[in-house]
Amino acid sequence: MRIAIGSLVLPEDVRRDVLVEMDDAGVVTAVGSGSAGADLAVDVAAPAFANTHSHAFHRLLRGRTNGGGGDFWRWRDVMYGVAGTLDPDGLRAAATAVYAEMVAAGYSAVGEFHYLHHDPSGAAYPGHAMELALAEAAAEAGIRLTLLDTVYLRGGFGTDLVGPQVRFSDGTIEAWHARWHGLRDTLAAAHPDVTLGAALHSVRAVDPADLARAAAGLPADVPLHVHLSEQTRENEDCVAATGLTPTALLERAGVLSPRTTAVHATHLTDADVAALGTARVSVSMCPTTEADLGDGLGHSEALRDAGARLTIGSDQNVVIDPFDELRRLEGGARLASHRRGVLSPAQLWRAGTVDGQASLAPLGAPAQALEVGRPLDLAILDARSPRTVGADLHELVLAASAADVLGTVVRGRHRASSTLRDLAVAAYPRTEARDA
Repeated sequence: MRIAIGSLVLPEDVRRDVLVEMDDAGVVTAVGSGSAGADLAVDVAAPAFANTHSHAFHRLLRGRTNGGGGDFWRWRDVMYGVAGTLDPDGLRAAATAVYAEMVAAGYSAVGEFHYLHHDPSGAAYPGHAMELALAEAAAEAGIRLTLLDTVYLRGGFGTDLVGPQVRFSDGTIEAWHARWHGLRDTLAAAHPDVTLGAALHSVRAVDPADLARAAAGLPADVPLHVHLSEQTRENEDCVAATGLTPTALLERAGVLSPRTTAVHATHLTDADVAALGTARVSVSMCPTTEADLGDGLGHSEALRDAGARLTIGSDQNVVIDPFDELRRLEGGARLASHRRGVLSPAQLWRAGTVDGQASLAPLGAPAQALEVGRPLDLAILDARSPRTVGADLHELVLAASAADVLGTVVRGRHRASSTLRDLAVAAYPRTEARDA
C-alpha cells in the first residue's frame, strides 16, 4: 500500500509531498516523495497520538456525575458503584465504544490501567476473561493496546479493601505475579499484538514493604505505571503513615526509572519534581480529568525542565480528544506561570506522540516513527475546518479538535473516523451499568 501525504506535520518540522510505501503488515518499506501510484492520498497528516492513561469503564460515567457537586472522593464512590456491576461482556462493550472513539480522535495506542480483574465476590474469572475482553475490544476498534495489569491490595494506609474494591485484588504480591505471568502466556497465544505492562495502583493501595517486590517480580523492560499524588489527602496520609511523600516512598523502593510512568503527579514538592526528573520517568498528565475532578494544576514546566518526559492520557474518558488534552496541558502551564508558550508546539506534538508511544512500549523499544522497518501510525487531519482554516500547520496542535480527525492509520490500516464514531455509538453497552 502507498499513502501520499501533502503535508506531514512532525514535532520538529513540516514535510511536504511525502510518499510512504508499506508491506501487508503495515510496516514501512520506503519513504519518498510524490504521489504516483498512491492508494490513499491525504492533504495533511501527523503521527498518531498515544493515550497513556485510560480506565475504559469510566466512560459509563460521562455526563452522569455532575449534578451533585462534591469532590474526587465523592466521585470515586459513584465510580465504585459502576465498577461493581461489570462482567466481561459489559467491560468488552464499554471498552469497544471508548477505544473506537479514541481511534476516531487520532489515537493509535492506549495504556489501559486495568484493575477489574475478578468477579464482584473476588473470585477469579476463568481464563483471564476480563483481560481478554479488553484485548478483544482493542482488536475490534483497531487500537494498539498496552494492558497495564494493576496490583491493588488494600484500600488505603491501614485500611482493608471493602465493597467493590474486593474484586480488584489478588490478595498478595505473589498471587498477582502468578496471575500476571499466566496472563502474559495467554495473551501471547491469543492476542500477540497486545503489549502487557504493569501498574501499581498507588502508594495507598500497595503496602510500602511490597512496592519493591512488586516491581522486582516483573521483567526489567516491562512498562510500569503508577497513580501518583493526584490528591492532597493521599499525600497527607502517606506522610502521616511513612514520613515520606508518595514520590519519596517510590524512590526509596527503587520503583522510579525510565520505564516508569507517573500518572497525574499533580501535588509535588520541589524534591519530588527533582526525583522524578533525575529518574527520567514519563509523566502522564490527564488535564480533562484533572479539571473535571477538581484535582488541581500540575507541574508540567518544572517536570520538563527537571528531565521527565510529558505525555497525555484521557483517564476517566469524560473527554476523548488529544488536542483538548494538549491545549489544557499548555493552558495549565500558562495559568501557573502567567506566561504564554510555556510548552512549544513542538513539545506538545512530542508529548502527544513520540514520548507517549515510548511510555507504552517496553523499555528500549524503538519509538514509533516514520521510518523504514516501523509500522505506520498516522492521524489524518482536516486543515480547512472552521477551527483550523488559516492556522500554521505546526500550530494545529493548538487549533484543531478531535472533530478535525478524518481518519487514523494504525499499523498501516486506515480507519475512517465517521465509521469509528458509528461503532462507538453502536457498541456502547445497554446494561444496568449505564443506569447505575
